[in-house]
Amino acid sequence: MKRGYHKLVLDIKYYYGLILGHTSLDHKTCVFNVQNLHCNWILMNLARNLETSALFFPDRPAIREGNSVTTYGQLNERANRIATGLVKLGIKPGQHTALCAPNSAEWIAFYFGVLKTGAVAVTLSTLLSREELALFIEHAGPRLLFTTEARLCDTRPLQDSGFLGQTICPGGDLELPQLVDMGSDRFEAIDRARRSTAAVLYTGGTTGTPKGVMLTHEGIAFSSAMVSHFERSAETDVALCFMPFNHVFGQIHIMNSTIFSAGCLELLPSFNLEKILELTQSGRVTKFYSVPTTYIRLLAIGDLKRSLGKVRYCFSAAASMAMEIAKQWKEQTGITISESYGQTEAMPLTYNHYYPERHVAGSVGQAAQGIEIQIRDTSSGKVLPQGKEGEICVRGPVVMKGYLNNPKGTKEAFWGRDWLRTGDIGCQDKNGYLYILDRLKELIITGGENVYPREVEEALYATPEVQECAVIGLPDREWGERVVACIVPKPGQHIVPGDIKHFLKNKLSPFKVPKEYMVVTDMPKSPTGKILKRELGKLFSRGA
Repeated sequence: MKRGYHKLVLDIKYYYGLILGHTSLDHKTCVFNVQNLHCNWILMNLARNLETSALFFPDRPAIREGNSVTTYGQLNERANRIATGLVKLGIKPGQHTALCAPNSAEWIAFYFGVLKTGAVAVTLSTLLSREELALFIEHAGPRLLFTTEARLCDTRPLQDSGFLGQTICPGGDLELPQLVDMGSDRFEAIDRARRSTAAVLYTGGTTGTPKGVMLTHEGIAFSSAMVSHFERSAETDVALCFMPFNHVFGQIHIMNSTIFSAGCLELLPSFNLEKILELTQSGRVTKFYSVPTTYIRLLAIGDLKRSLGKVRYCFSAAASMAMEIAKQWKEQTGITISESYGQTEAMPLTYNHYYPERHVAGSVGQAAQGIEIQIRDTSSGKVLPQGKEGEICVRGPVVMKGYLNNPKGTKEAFWGRDWLRTGDIGCQDKNGYLYILDRLKELIITGGENVYPREVEEALYATPEVQECAVIGLPDREWGERVVACIVPKPGQHIVPGDIKHFLKNKLSPFKVPKEYMVVTDMPKSPTGKILKRELGKLFSRGA
């Protein structure tokens, strides 16, 4: 065995407290205890997860796209060739290299090739406008961009102005096959300090101002191991992924954790309900990941349990899952929809739950090992007693390094040096279960009373007419803000505001009951399926 692999085994035994993370081991022994392991001298590279899986399972499928299969041995070799090619092009550890392309085996190989060189992978959405792409490229300053031919008209002005180096794509400065041919199939990932940046993910959150979140080798590696542990992942699992790799859900929770556990990624370039059902019905998929809106759509089809085939695990992220939807899913399929709590700046923070029978409806679970959670006063930062509502603040290895080129934003995101302010309002019970009440910025204050939109939405989902809903606050001369419900009715159902209002009055305090109702055919959503409440406010203002 190579020297590098001896070192890898020792590092993982010491640092993560489990042997190589592969799940043929007893999961009860795979408990992480890194509370005291904050040693800056620890060297690591996230790409070693791929090297480990390729070492032990070289012939197992790593990626399947339609009828095309890439094994772990092939994926690692391709990443090695890309890495050596990048080094020949002058890429050095710590330099930025960007990816703006659809999900594919090539994307994953390029990503790990970048990481192997010690460079930073800046992952960008394929849906960015020309202006947005220019903004992010100018902000991140990548030496190279892996993209598609369709983007060349957007990238050439950036190259001419000196903000971007070379492009790697058909018709670009270099095509990917040429880069691969420049390289060697033997390359060992370059070690970096544990808190060195591995990837930059841009997020607008719910504020509309994108920020470059710097995630570390330690953070992503720890996240990957934690997800694999809680999901009882095995090398025989097949995870369906249609979530974009520029997003934390697709890149870390699904892709990186699957590579860590040597499972297979079944890739789709984007959401396609017909293709999804074709794959699940074939019996190839064992793990299903999506967002609440997808689960709502799937509940409308007949014989759902048969359509899921061999799916054993379902997970929802990107937005809160309504308890009523989770209940209907369990009744129809027998599978609990698992959730965790996290955000681009830190994930996962909690899990609900390693033991499905311990799943607590309405809670996002208990803190993951190595993660500390405090509930703090939003103004003073004072830690609040158990059961009190306040801002959720977290500390642990998964927390971001900071925002790229934004020291002011980074400082504002933390209490002190290392307690991340999540911007979410929640509380914990005596058993440590965390309950998310809402986003701090989405809190509605009407007549001096606090209204959490999620609580009203949960009540709306209990009505038989509602397929999807969102609650927003709009300016009001008398009340300061008024509560407004936006509703997508179920097929064949008709929304009668008076009936809905009467139902809610039996469920909620009077000030929480929406004063107005807007019926829409569909909700404006982000590429990851999150309802864009800002856009709903604009629609309502226009009287749509």
